[in-house]
Amino acid sequence: MTRLRRLVAAVLTAAALQVPSASAAENPPDGVVTWGASADRMGEAVAGRGYRMVVHTSVAGRDLRIRLSNAFGDRPVTFDSVYAGLRKEGAELVRGSNRRLAFAGADSVTVPAGATVYSDPLPGKLPAGTDLVISIHSPDAAGPVTGHWMAMQTSYLTEGDHTAEESGAPWAASIGSWFYLDAVSVRAAPGSGAVVALGDSITDGWQSTTDLNRRWPDYLARRLRKSPSTVKGVADEGISGNRVLTDGPGQSALNRLDRDVLSLPGVRTVFLFEGVNDIKSHTGVTAQDLIDGYRQIADRVHAAGKCLVVSTVGPFKGWSEWDPAAEAVRQEVNQYIRDSGEFDAVTDFDRVLRSPYDHERMLPFLDGGDHIHPNDKGMQAMADAVDLDRLDCTGN
Repeated sequence: MTRLRRLVAAVLTAAALQVPSASAAENPPDGVVTWGASADRMGEAVAGRGYRMVVHTSVAGRDLRIRLSNAFGDRPVTFDSVYAGLRKEGAELVRGSNRRLAFAGADSVTVPAGATVYSDPLPGKLPAGTDLVISIHSPDAAGPVTGHWMAMQTSYLTEGDHTAEESGAPWAASIGSWFYLDAVSVRAAPGSGAVVALGDSITDGWQSTTDLNRRWPDYLARRLRKSPSTVKGVADEGISGNRVLTDGPGQSALNRLDRDVLSLPGVRTVFLFEGVNDIKSHTGVTAQDLIDGYRQIADRVHAAGKCLVVSTVGPFKGWSEWDPAAEAVRQEVNQYIRDSGEFDAVTDFDRVLRSPYDHERMLPFLDGGDHIHPNDKGMQAMADAVDLDRLDCTGN
């Protein structure tokens, strides 16, 4: 899409649809997102609990900032101790790396219900491809917890405030989710930007190997790190079971686009790979319904001045909800994605994943075993299929 076409789309969208920009709720800080995870409701909070969360960086930079989210809370939550360090092994940190984060100069911060808060910049360098550890403690947490359920990463839990301790001993309980933390950003090299993967459980990494960062966005981040592309940051905003059109597991892609994607700092490109849950749920969603949803996302992404890459919906024959009617919708949607010319680029994950002998079924070599989620090899094949030159449309 040319710059003129993007500008026209932005003007028309803002005027006709009156879609609020990502900064309407909060202006993101300078910098580039180096890690992200979609927010969702996670059950009930427990006061006095500490979380030591392991996240993996994508782009290198200085002056890291974290974003704490109370998006699904029904009351304010206070964090009286928040630290950032580098992981040595398990819950143990590299000696001397654990440092306290401040919020508007204070050691503690209260995040209102429905809001997010950024920390102050933490001086120093943060390498790419590093296990960063964020430790938080809340003395008064109550009500609904905001977090990300399926992390595919082991983190740790304790009672009481042990955030300042670099030893892993107090953090005896392991957890497979992230709590309250939904983004980390850095001041990256000049001209650097980020791509955000908006999707469902495939993007979230289900059937990839836990703790090894083998989701397809992780493989993409490793490719970008070695490439001349100025797009270096990668945020994985997948939610298991997520849909484009309707809420269910997580808010729909349409309803969470601003918070989970457009509000992140340094975002240059949105990569949309979602739709199979709308199709297989048998709720009467038609191909035209999904096409309309994609068009709404395209309008809003372009109105925000970002590029949009869209992938075809992958094969899922063999999954319990597959039937010929759902397959017909998938084929019609994929034809639209390939041929419409309405996006800045298209990646054809369907062709990457499908069997040459049965185009409705995933290639067994890439199948994680349930016929809908790729294994590690499938995740890598997906990332390898992304045209890195098309992740930045600003020169088109």
